[in-house]
Amino acid sequence: MAFVEQFGLWSAVQSAAARDVVSALESGSIDTVRFSFPDQHGILRGKTLVTQEAIKALRSGVTITTTMFAKDTSHRTVFPVFSTGGGFSRPEMQGAADVLMVADPTTFKVLPWAPGTGWLLCDTYFQTGEPVPFDTRQLFRRTLKGVTDAGYRLITGLEVECHVFKVTQHHMQPQDAGQPGQPGVPPDVELLSHGYQYLTELRYDSMDDVMQLVRTTAQQLGLPLRSLEVEFGPSQFEFTFAPDDALATADAMILFRSAVKQVCRRHGYHATFMCRPKIPNVVSSGWHLHQSLVRTSDGVNAFMPSTEGEQLSDIGKQYLAGLLAHACGATALSTPTLNGYKRYRPYSLAPDRAIWGRDNRGAMLRVLGGVGDKASRIENRIGEPAANPYLYFASQAISGLDGLHRKLDPGPSADMPYETDAPILPRSLGEALDCLRADQGLVDGLGAGFVDYFCHIKEAEIARFQLEVSDWEQREYFDTF
Repeated sequence: MAFVEQFGLWSAVQSAAARDVVSALESGSIDTVRFSFPDQHGILRGKTLVTQEAIKALRSGVTITTTMFAKDTSHRTVFPVFSTGGGFSRPEMQGAADVLMVADPTTFKVLPWAPGTGWLLCDTYFQTGEPVPFDTRQLFRRTLKGVTDAGYRLITGLEVECHVFKVTQHHMQPQDAGQPGQPGVPPDVELLSHGYQYLTELRYDSMDDVMQLVRTTAQQLGLPLRSLEVEFGPSQFEFTFAPDDALATADAMILFRSAVKQVCRRHGYHATFMCRPKIPNVVSSGWHLHQSLVRTSDGVNAFMPSTEGEQLSDIGKQYLAGLLAHACGATALSTPTLNGYKRYRPYSLAPDRAIWGRDNRGAMLRVLGGVGDKASRIENRIGEPAANPYLYFASQAISGLDGLHRKLDPGPSADMPYETDAPILPRSLGEALDCLRADQGLVDGLGAGFVDYFCHIKEAEIARFQLEVSDWEQREYFDTF
């Protein structure tokens, strides 16, 4: 009996989708299939199989080493994988043992930029059929069960900013390669636009080649792309997506981010979802997450108010209050890189404190809605585009549900967001990790073991960063002292 059937890992919908995948693979038009899973950073990892092997692996799984879960963003292994429990307190992970990637057949795509290549998003399991506890997609799915149990569906919509540059030098000499703990030399780039002509048609037209490249790729993948926009900064873009169920939205973000980077590189561009690249005159990129709850009983937006003059229902207000109550702890998950904290600046259209406001882009939580407005929602403007969507979304669901369970009150709207007395958001990744550890609601929701695991990886990145001498230090001290 195949692994999937042995442990009952697929739903009826997935089983039906698997039959369609096999038919597609047997058609002869697909030569290879990429089996990928989103790691702890939201980076796709996996293996590529020839078609006949992919058909077998669909139900039996594909092996990968547990060290995939032990790496920081430089791909350096930061857990003692050969010690007891592999550094995870899990005997199944000792010695760089194998786990299985099991495809979710409903995610199957044919990649438009890679001839004859199929793609499947996977979940990971131990040989016993138990989900790997550090699998962020599975963690988010467990979080969503709490939303379902409360009688709702979490609906999310994306506004994602990024930069796309033209590559002038790839730096592919052997000495440029780098190593774990010291990534290779990044490419030299030049701008596609000067920026600071926000939403002008002239700037859009000058970058139309890239816009069309991204649009056609996203549409061919079936992603719910809604708009393509010229953002404020040089070579900066924004893409928005139609709202959908939260797991589908998170999956779309994972594929979109990877697809944009791959297809741009093939055409001589470098796309980056890094928050603030070290480019003169750059403007930070954010990731705004729109969210609402829909009642499963009748399909109605539970955030839509019935009282004239209100932006949110009581349920919406309680959810909003939950987001505020856990804002500082959740920042580690919405902004998981050292670089992302350089975006939180006063009067910058990015938040610097935990507040909400009515249609106010300076507030962390921008509330939009009213009586009869089926799109009543909360826009969280805190995230960076490099965040793992499953962890970012999970932090929101856990926080919002806590607001519902405790019937919290968000207080009044902050109409002057950079002057209102409110908790200041963490100023660094280290401070955010401290806030996460201290937030019992998030620790309980994510699991204490996962929080320890996540913080260990991020603290290893911080320790490595602190050993480096920055350009600022060189300018500040080298001549002065």
